[in-house]
Amino acid sequence: MFMGEYHHNIDAKGRLAIPARFREGLGERFVATKGLDNCLFVFPMDEWTRLEEKLKALPFTRADARAFVRFFFAGAAECELDAQGRILIPEHLRTYAKLEKECVILGVSNRVEIWAKSEWEAYQAKADAAYEEIAEKIIDF
Repeated sequence: MFMGEYHHNIDAKGRLAIPARFREGLGERFVATKGLDNCLFVFPMDEWTRLEEKLKALPFTRADARAFVRFFFAGAAECELDAQGRILIPEHLRTYAKLEKECVILGVSNRVEIWAKSEWEAYQAKADAAYEEIAEKIIDF
């Protein structure tokens, strides 16, 4: 399980250090793709395979299902860590997530999310206001 929030800078070549706590869970090879809310989703290969199976089961006759599957898979890239624990994020993914310098790396249960710091702060400000209301709707403690 991935959890926590870390702040790192992406370098001019598009390399980003992955927190040591996440490296073991991601494994040697993993997949990064366009996520929701203008961030990147990073999945270990076993989670990616499970997700792929679910998405393959969607009815290809539905336009919304086709659009989502195209978006998700076309943006995907297989990644691996270098000797310094960094990944090279492809240009199309950096552009999508607006990754320029300061990044926030989140552990979110079965995946890692990579955000531009400014995008994360804007999302968090909006979500903080509704946090309790959302919790009441979806969680029964």
